[in-house]
Amino acid sequence: MSNNSNEKKQNAAHKQVILKVKNLKVAYGGIQAVKGADLEVRQGELVALIGSNGAGKTTTMKAVTGIQSITSGTIEYMGASIKGVAPHELLKRGLVMVPEGRGVFARMTIIENLQMGAYIRNDKNKIQRDIEEVFTFFPRLKERASQLAGTMSGGEQQMLAMGRAYMSQPKLLLLDEPSMGLSPIMVAKVFEFIKMLSDRGITILLVEQNASAALRAASRGYVMDSGNVIMSGDAKVMLDDPKVRAAYLGE
Repeated sequence: MSNNSNEKKQNAAHKQVILKVKNLKVAYGGIQAVKGADLEVRQGELVALIGSNGAGKTTTMKAVTGIQSITSGTIEYMGASIKGVAPHELLKRGLVMVPEGRGVFARMTIIENLQMGAYIRNDKNKIQRDIEEVFTFFPRLKERASQLAGTMSGGEQQMLAMGRAYMSQPKLLLLDEPSMGLSPIMVAKVFEFIKMLSDRGITILLVEQNASAALRAASRGYVMDSGNVIMSGDAKVMLDDPKVRAAYLGE
């Protein structure tokens, strides 16, 4: 391993922990969906959370963002507990989620969706520059700026959902299955955008069924199974782990 790689790891280890989840338990009725999960994300990291369907990944994300109440455990964001804090308050603090299924405002235009992403901001000139930046990265959105979001393809809606999240100036961005249902070309474009966000210093927690793409993009990874975190470590090491490859990469 190069000295440069070691330096990067040492620098990451000294950065502030943005998100810390400890012994998280979440139940739906009588079903224990998350059974005591631990994970953390440091400033500037891109962390992948992988696992099979029903492992508890999305439930964990919903618990972090306040959408789903927790049974027990702790969730800390920027060093403070956020248990019971409403999702819109977390948004104001920079904790932003792009949910599975995109969640665009179907009856609003593309430009209106992007403007809604910036509704907590008042820096009008910067807002316009950020919209243009989203359009530069996703030219298709610019071409159809006045089109209703609900009439767009799944890939276009995913572009819009991620662009709208960028407009809110996230400190921590949670992405839930951003490549689901997309063509290979669109998946590549989405991951290019994720890399661009990461390169700009935005901290990202990525839940993704495409485990190979997620681990290639990430610096660290966690594996969830049956409501528990069963493995964590350097994403590239996990990518080469025979057990991970057999169970989650289809090899």
